[in-house]
Amino acid sequence: MTTPKWLSLAVAGGLLAFGVAACGDDDSSGDSGSTPSGLSGSIVIDGSSTVGPLTKAVAEEFNRQNPDVQIQVGESGTGGGFEKFCVGETAINDASRQVEPEEEDACAKNDVEFEEIQVANDALTVVLNPDNPVSCLSVDQLAQIWGPKDPVASWSDVSDLDAEFSDPISRFGPGTDSGTFDYFTEAVNGEEGVQTKDYNDVGEQDNLTVTGVQGEAGGIGYFGFSFFEENQGTLKAAEIDGGDGCVAPSIETVQDGSYTPLARGLYIYPSAKALEDEATKAFVDFYIDNANAIGEQIGFIGLTDEQLTEAQDKVASLAG
Repeated sequence: MTTPKWLSLAVAGGLLAFGVAACGDDDSSGDSGSTPSGLSGSIVIDGSSTVGPLTKAVAEEFNRQNPDVQIQVGESGTGGGFEKFCVGETAINDASRQVEPEEEDACAKNDVEFEEIQVANDALTVVLNPDNPVSCLSVDQLAQIWGPKDPVASWSDVSDLDAEFSDPISRFGPGTDSGTFDYFTEAVNGEEGVQTKDYNDVGEQDNLTVTGVQGEAGGIGYFGFSFFEENQGTLKAAEIDGGDGCVAPSIETVQDGSYTPLARGLYIYPSAKALEDEATKAFVDFYIDNANAIGEQIGFIGLTDEQLTEAQDKVASLAG
C-alpha cells in the first residue's frame, strides 16, 4: 500500500528519517562501524498492508537512532506473511486479524513460538464515491452487496437505503491473503473468506480501491481507517449500523466500542527466537513504546492504557 501523504507529512514534521533497507537487501553484517546504540543486524518483517505503513514509520524512526540495523518491511498480506513467518523466514509478521488455528499449527510444526502483540486499533472503513447520496449502511445491506450468492447489481436493488440511488454497484476490495478480507467477510457475511467473486480484486494495493471508487459513482470498497484518512478528500466513509444505529468510523467510536462490527485490533507477531537478538528485541520494545505517538500522526487509532500495558507485558514474557 503506497502512502505518500503520511510520509510527506511525517518528514515535514521532522518525525522520521529515511534509513529502512530495501526489501531485497539481505545485508546483515552490521560491520559498517560503531553506532550510537551499538546495535547492528537485520530484521525481516512481512504481512499486512494495513499494518505495514505503521511498521515502516516506526522502523524509520528506530533506524534514525540505530543506522546499522537493516529493517526490511514487506506487505504480502496477513495470510501470506504468516506463510513465511511460520517457516522461519521472517522475524515478525504484521497482521490485521488474529492468527488462525491452521497458522498456529504450521508455526508449531516448525517450532516457531510467538506472541500476539496489539500495536493499534482500527476502524475498517467502507468507502463510497462522494456522488453517492447514501450515507449509512447496515450489516444486512453490506451483505446484500458483498454476499457470496446473488449480490445485488444496482444500488436501487439494496433494500431500505437512506437515499435514492440507481447506479450500478462497482466493488473493489483486497485479495484472499489479506487479513482485512478475512475480517470483513466474517463480520459482514458471517463466515471468513465467504464473499462474492464479482468484484475488483486489488490484492494488497489499497490505492487501486481508492482510484476505482473515485472513478465510479456507484463504487464501493473497504480498507483500514488510516488509508481513508489519507484519501477522505476524494472519498466518503459510510456510517455503519451494527444494530444500534448509524455510527461513523473514528478514533472515539472505536475506543468507546460503538463502531461495530468493523472495529478491530492491529497486531505484530514477533517470534521468540527473533527476540533473542538484541536488535530485534530493542526494535519491538521501541515499537510498543512509540506506536501511539507515531501512529496517531499518520492516521492510526492508538492503544488504550490497558492495551499498552498488556502489550509491554507480553513482550517481556516472550523475551524471558
